[in-house]
Amino acid sequence: MKTGKKRNRVWIWLGIALTSLVLIAAIGGSYLLYARHTSNVHNYKTIGEIPVPAGYERLNTDQSGYSEFLRSLPLKPKGTEVKLFTGGRAHLQILNYAVVDLPILSNWEQCADACMHMRAEFLFRKGRFNDIKFEDVNREVMAYSGGSSRQAFEKYLRKVYGMASTYSLVHEMKKRKFKDVQVGDVFVYAARPGHRYGHAIMVVDVAVNPKTGERMCILAEGATPARDIHVILNVRNPLSSAWFKIDQDADVQFLFPFHFYSDELRHF
Repeated sequence: MKTGKKRNRVWIWLGIALTSLVLIAAIGGSYLLYARHTSNVHNYKTIGEIPVPAGYERLNTDQSGYSEFLRSLPLKPKGTEVKLFTGGRAHLQILNYAVVDLPILSNWEQCADACMHMRAEFLFRKGRFNDIKFEDVNREVMAYSGGSSRQAFEKYLRKVYGMASTYSLVHEMKKRKFKDVQVGDVFVYAARPGHRYGHAIMVVDVAVNPKTGERMCILAEGATPARDIHVILNVRNPLSSAWFKIDQDADVQFLFPFHFYSDELRHF
């Protein structure tokens, strides 16, 4: 009888343990499913509020405040969807970790244009008007000359959007090695075999592991058709993270669903 009671207790405890595991898995799975379909699930106010991965710390950089500008970009509230300039709902919401609270200026503001918008916005707010310049597809420099006028600034950017592209961005920016990735860098390629169109995504934050030197990035993009700039969700990360690990010695960087070759990381 005593042996039988012990066996019954063992089975009861096993049942409780299995039930607990099932409940934990169900709750965890439900949360991950919710997180993957809800932007800014923790309602962070800025990119800089997004916690760094365990064992990492934010990279200290000195780019005349550009890093801090990008980290301070405001995010729209939890649940905000990526909207098109024309007002519709963008496809592939699953790639939306959080929407950046920066207005789209025209229906031409696509991926490369979003990168130029953020760079120009920083320079404009700093009063560095003479530094606002970009090349068009013919390698001609388009310099801003409107001073502190917001209207002139936005008119200038709309013109740039119509005359610049990933092609011009590739040619005017300088190369950087993956292992040296910095806040403000751009992963960019022009049209290439297998890709009818080019693409550009901006590095808006970088964290480094002080023991190994490994780096992780938060990425933001615009896209075609024109839509809200948004932080990209790393859908390969089971914790629904905004952080992408950089394979420092790789020939190709896989930043799902995109990939970039070793000469396609650039900086202004």
